[in-house]
Amino acid sequence: MNFNEFSPMHLAYLKKQRTTKIVVHLLQVAFLLVFLGVWELATHLGWVDGFIFSSPSRVWKTLTDLFSQGDLIKHVWASTWETILGFFIGTVLGMLIAIILWWNDMVKRVFEPYLVVLNSLPKIALGPLIIIWAGTGKAAIVTMAVLISVVITALNMLVGFCQTEPSKILLMRTFKANKAQIFFKLVFPANIPNLLATLKINVGMSWVGTITGEYLVSKEGLGYLIVYGSQVFRLDLVMTCTIVLCLLAGLMYGSVALLEKSVKFDQ
Repeated sequence: MNFNEFSPMHLAYLKKQRTTKIVVHLLQVAFLLVFLGVWELATHLGWVDGFIFSSPSRVWKTLTDLFSQGDLIKHVWASTWETILGFFIGTVLGMLIAIILWWNDMVKRVFEPYLVVLNSLPKIALGPLIIIWAGTGKAAIVTMAVLISVVITALNMLVGFCQTEPSKILLMRTFKANKAQIFFKLVFPANIPNLLATLKINVGMSWVGTITGEYLVSKEGLGYLIVYGSQVFRLDLVMTCTIVLCLLAGLMYGSVALLEKSVKFDQ
């Protein structure tokens, strides 16, 4: 649409919105810079113990050392690949479970309480069983990531499916629509925003599962480096891997957010 078609009040509103967005981004960057500066100054002046809390300069040195040695790319790739695999498997499997439970009310009544119980169960408690079932390799790590995300996906999507407007479903039934037509033409399209919100949740859940799995069995990945660093008291390594983990999770979340914007634009 041509901006010349907008009223002066609308143009003023859009300008204010853009200005507010720029100010928010500048404040976010300023807060980060101030935080890093205070952190570095506190360790330099001895307000906090640099050995325990590390510092931005130490983190940067550790990061450059890991990169020059070739270890950074290897461990980042291992964790990222495991997380993405667990993310997609957990999301797809959770969606299928939600569809099956919505499709058959009897199945839903029988198995929904078990999903609630599984969701409340700390998945780390299943760690020894996962190691026995899947071994001590990447399969166990991906399994942990899937277990953490699949139940949340199933429950969130099932709630969305069941809350689709009954009047619209009734209207489609009056036109002799079958179950598949109701789902694919009404229920699923109506829950695309819910699916995108669930994907955002699964980003964090998948990373939690991956790092937890790497704590238990891995010999590579960011979780492995964090455990190794804590065991040998290399807390600079622990802090560096934690920051890298935050950046990777943020990038993955941002990708889902971009997908959400593109879907809304298409709609």
